[in-house]
Amino acid sequence: MDVDAGHGAALGRALPTTPFARLRSMFSFQSNDDDPVATLTKTHRSIHPSADVAVVRRSYAIAESMHRGQFRKSGDPYITHPLAVAQICAELGMDTTTIVAALLHDTVEDTSYTLEALHGDFGPEVTHLVDGVTKFDKAYYGKAAEGETIRKMIVAAGKDVRVLVIKLADRLHNMRTLDARSPASRARIATATLDVLVPLCDRLGIQALKRDLDDVVLYHLEPDSYARIDEHVKNRPGWNEYLADVSRKAHTALRRSRVDAVVTPRPRHYYSIWKDTVAGGRSVPLDLPRIAVIVDGPDTDCYAALGAIHGRWRPVAGRFKDFIASPKNNLYRSLHTTVVGPEGKLVEVLIRTETMHRYSEYGVATSYRYPKVADEPPGADQLTWLKRVLDWQQDTTDATQFLDSLRCDLAEGQITVFAHGNAHELPSGSTPVDVAYELSPRKGDQCLAATINGRLAPLSSPLRDGDVVEIFSETDGQIEVEPNAPRGPRKEWLGFVKSSQAQMQINRYFDEKNEPGISIADKVRLGRATIGLTLRKHDRGLASEVPLRRLAEELGYPDLETLLVAVCERSLEPDAVVEQLIALVDHPD
Repeated sequence: MDVDAGHGAALGRALPTTPFARLRSMFSFQSNDDDPVATLTKTHRSIHPSADVAVVRRSYAIAESMHRGQFRKSGDPYITHPLAVAQICAELGMDTTTIVAALLHDTVEDTSYTLEALHGDFGPEVTHLVDGVTKFDKAYYGKAAEGETIRKMIVAAGKDVRVLVIKLADRLHNMRTLDARSPASRARIATATLDVLVPLCDRLGIQALKRDLDDVVLYHLEPDSYARIDEHVKNRPGWNEYLADVSRKAHTALRRSRVDAVVTPRPRHYYSIWKDTVAGGRSVPLDLPRIAVIVDGPDTDCYAALGAIHGRWRPVAGRFKDFIASPKNNLYRSLHTTVVGPEGKLVEVLIRTETMHRYSEYGVATSYRYPKVADEPPGADQLTWLKRVLDWQQDTTDATQFLDSLRCDLAEGQITVFAHGNAHELPSGSTPVDVAYELSPRKGDQCLAATINGRLAPLSSPLRDGDVVEIFSETDGQIEVEPNAPRGPRKEWLGFVKSSQAQMQINRYFDEKNEPGISIADKVRLGRATIGLTLRKHDRGLASEVPLRRLAEELGYPDLETLLVAVCERSLEPDAVVEQLIALVDHPD
């Protein structure tokens, strides 16, 4: 899905190389003309020594053959894009199935290669992954295409989260090769990336990928700021020496406290520097020195390490966060503290175990990169948010509303509140009404009053992290309701609720349409059922969808799903479609 134009390596030159120990080869990856997949297979085997690289080579051969003659707007052969996406996935440590799907991820969308052929060549897993990242055609679906494509991807990710990993790798390479697009296009694509895909990456916990996405978005949206930060990073006299000195002294303090740990400098990426600079209202980049303490031991040793660091340098009040006792929703677990280090400079310190460090870097990709890791984070379910999205996406049929709600759900600011014995994660600024709808749609519709930390509070009260909320509804019997009092939600609630669940349910309640809307996915199902019923009138049936896909191609539709939508909407008459289908099967020549 090539939204970009520009040379694959051009951004590696335009984007100044940063001193971070990250996925370096993503910036400089170029294929070898003699053996285009040599770098890819070497990277994959370096993490998975027993990987079947023969299937990787076979998938590349098919992708190269199908894309042959296609070029990117830069003039590069199209195959350079899927090859780069597969390389990013390999750098993350993804499995062979993901690498194969990444190589083939645009074939069904942009070539004559069909899902049936893909299924026959590589099986159901690869087919599901490729189908999950295949876009709906804008020519047929118009403005709904983007929202419905994202919805389709989310639903597919509910069955296999690797769909999202491929999508993120795809967007990262497209963002890195965006220079030849017009400024308006670059801004539009970068903004869409920042609104949806960067938060998705954060929710998956893949910080190694998110840092790169953050920086390339900053490069396109705030080029002057990026250049200023780049200049700052390149001209920090004594910076590396200072971090090395802090690391040595921290290691000595840890050893004296008998804490076995590795201490390394942890420079911040450009977007992080920019964000803190803007938040602090500063004219010069705010870039505090930072080190990471990776403890070799149980979780409790992290707190021993914290004591050692605080014993060596004075901690800064209000700058301590415990993401071990209260993990983030994306597998991130760590202790954060800021101390007054040598020369009176503030130094940020991250403290975590090796397992925590792996999950903080690779999130959902960790189990693929380190398949033998047995000590999963206790109680951590990085896909809780995905399950919630899958639930509420069924309640909206409007693609634009779905996309807006998803952006809201992925809002970076999140709080955790406690209600009726359970913890609930909600967008910052959420209210008791949001909590009520988290409990259940019925509880939300019937919400009458609430207490926050034991005190009665207006339903519009913004909640803070850690608040304890109790919801009272019409059926509780604890609050008397006047006989003629209005029932159900109030329209004014839409003015203060923050969560997608609450917005969806309230809008649904006040929907003035008598007939419910219908999504593209529903139209596809209805179209397929309509053709099935029409075939029965002829005492016929379909053993596979191959003839239908051939008919869709002959009729000029981009894919089978679009033809089925046309049948559902009656822009194609089912009887006429079935007659052509029967003729195609009975007289294939």
